[in-house]
Amino acid sequence: MSADYKDSMVFSYSDVFFAHYFNDEIRCHKMIENHALMYVYSGELLVDENNKQTRIHGGQCVFIRRDNRVTLTKRAFGGEQFKTITLVLTRNFLREFFQTINKSELPAETQRFKHSLIKLPQSPEIESLFKSMIPYFDSEIKPSEQIMKLKMQEGVYSLLNIDKNFYSCLFDFTEPWKIDIMGFLDKNYMYDFSVEDIANYTGRSLASFKRDFKKISSLPPQKWLIEKRLKIAHDKINADKVKVSDVYLEVGFKNLSHFSTAYKKQYGFAPTR
Repeated sequence: MSADYKDSMVFSYSDVFFAHYFNDEIRCHKMIENHALMYVYSGELLVDENNKQTRIHGGQCVFIRRDNRVTLTKRAFGGEQFKTITLVLTRNFLREFFQTINKSELPAETQRFKHSLIKLPQSPEIESLFKSMIPYFDSEIKPSEQIMKLKMQEGVYSLLNIDKNFYSCLFDFTEPWKIDIMGFLDKNYMYDFSVEDIANYTGRSLASFKRDFKKISSLPPQKWLIEKRLKIAHDKINADKVKVSDVYLEVGFKNLSHFSTAYKKQYGFAPTR
């Protein structure tokens, strides 16, 4: 699947994304809901996370741990436009992958990474993996789903070879709240639920829900919901060309005035611009 925009081209095959940006700079705020392995083919990527900025240039790769909010700035560098390839490692994919591992060969002691952003060292595995996918920047060359799945598996093996601590990070399925709460909110963000309602629907007391939610986001639940609705609305208005008069109800706002005020506060301009 592919999408062409005025200043960019984005192609996605399964959970592998190819992005090519033509203008000088694009900045976006993202909630990283799944682990991501991002390779910068050319240009420069700036990642701002918890008041720390990391620069990634052409030929470098970064791993971003799930359930984190980051600001990504994508821009040309050294006379080259920005191009990146991203592998999104979903929970379902990692669960399936984990079933193929010989459990007797798992490392005895591993530690969780303290940081959510890990700039990977240069390695033959990473370089060969992503360079083998460069031809797919041409939208006329479409890989099969089986090929993309093999590339995803190769990406996981590359991470495990680089650092055994990735075992703890990638295959941490011991905290079901990450799946339950985020899964519920992703499907039901548009409904007028109170925090008490969400706690009940996810099988928690109010106190345990608030405690678990803090592990997912630094925002209060209602603030998170508003930003989620605004993000969906922003995408629908700009990418899908949905009318503002239609989209505000679709994403869960009760009136147009409230939606317009919140949208302008979030993005710095009115949704009708």
